[in-house]
Amino acid sequence: MLTLEEVKNDAAIRTYIQRADESLIALGFTEHSFPHVTMVAQTAGYILETLGYPARTVEVARIAGYLHDIGNLVNRIDHSQSGAVMAFRLLDHLDCDPEEIATIVTAIGNHDEGTGQPVNAVAAALILADKSDVRRSRVRNPDPASFDIHDRVNYSVKKAQLKINEEHTLIKLKLSVDTRYGSVMDYFEIFMQRMLLCRKAAEKLGLQFKLMINEQQLI
Repeated sequence: MLTLEEVKNDAAIRTYIQRADESLIALGFTEHSFPHVTMVAQTAGYILETLGYPARTVEVARIAGYLHDIGNLVNRIDHSQSGAVMAFRLLDHLDCDPEEIATIVTAIGNHDEGTGQPVNAVAAALILADKSDVRRSRVRNPDPASFDIHDRVNYSVKKAQLKINEEHTLIKLKLSVDTRYGSVMDYFEIFMQRMLLCRKAAEKLGLQFKLMINEQQLI
């Protein structure tokens, strides 16, 4: 069975993730490289592990999380679909089980809020993991005076925490926001569609989704 460590150590995959992020640097996007995909892999695994899914399903979710943004190598537009096609070829080359390839490709192809839907548990976990990765260290623009709205929102987040409650009925994204750099309205301007998708993803997993910013519940 293919493991996340094998995927992480594959030279071709590392090259494609790095080069995909280089394209996003040129376009002025926040960080989508190894820190982001590693965090998404860890969080997707945490979600399904906490909910009691089989260990193999947890590992498949981690692999999907690590590969989910590889399509940015082709183009930012429709990167989830192009990434799914790329992941299919890469995983097939690594002799991954076809059932697991199908699950991973489906999850990657459905992770973007423009076209995605939480069609299975791995897709739902990937959506929640990806959309909750908001943090200051993703901002690469060194000049706050020239921040765009994505820079302001990410830079303003001092702490982000995604947690499932002990009863396994609720998943909560808690953000600590420094409003000197970005307002709560800035967050909603670019994240509302993502948060609505997170609500659907949580429901797929039998959970309620809640968003709290500076201790105030907003969703």
